[in-house]
Amino acid sequence: MKQPHKNWFTTYSAACMRASMLLFLLLSVVLTTTAQVTRYLNQGNTLYGQKRYKEAAADYAKAVAKNPTYTPGLFNLGNSLYQQKQFDSSRKVMETTERVAKDKGSKAAANYNIGNTYMSQQKWEEAIDAYKKTLRANPQDADAKYNLSYAEQMLKKQQQDNKDKKDKNDKDKKDDQNKDQKKDQDKKDDQNKDNKENKDNQDKENKDQKDQEKQQPQSQPSKLSQKQAEQLLNALKEEEKKLQEKMKKEKGVPVKMSKDW
Repeated sequence: MKQPHKNWFTTYSAACMRASMLLFLLLSVVLTTTAQVTRYLNQGNTLYGQKRYKEAAADYAKAVAKNPTYTPGLFNLGNSLYQQKQFDSSRKVMETTERVAKDKGSKAAANYNIGNTYMSQQKWEEAIDAYKKTLRANPQDADAKYNLSYAEQMLKKQQQDNKDKKDKNDKDKKDDQNKDQKKDQDKKDDQNKDNKENKDNQDKENKDQKDQEKQQPQSQPSKLSQKQAEQLLNALKEEEKKLQEKMKKEKGVPVKMSKDW
């Protein structure tokens, strides 16, 4: 038995119904997600207005988790982190914002906020670069112009301060080297002075010793000839002989004794 032909209209109607249901489900998901994102954003804005930045950041993070390219959520998340002085984290969020932003105005605002994070960390060169990007996208941004001028002035001051500090350090180092050299020279001079005094004292002692030796009587060398010396020796012998004979005569004189009774 032949199968009846399928009704094209019935088939088409069923397909359209399935597509409509799928589209409805997708739209419901999108609407639900959008509603959730909007709710988190509004809650975050309320907390931000109350300066409850940490709690606001949590709601903004939930909004971004639902829609990672949602520019208002990214902006507000970055600003709430900035208010908590989490400058590195804030800058990362703003860099993401700049990448996903579709219009020049949003890109300019993101770069402006990036410049502010660098400014807060006194990273003047990076801040200058960010403000220049802002002005390229939005040349009429007065705040960016002011901040750019301020960052440039602070960079010049920082460079001058670094130069002055380096010059002072170099001068102090040179002064210390000169002081050390002077100490070494003074020490060497003192040593030379002591050596000179010791030498002078030694020279004086040697001179005194020589003077004493000069004052002592010195034996004079004989100036007699050999003949004269022999004559003098014979004369001395003759005198000695005469003296001995005289002593003998005196010994030979009898002594007168007392008379015995």
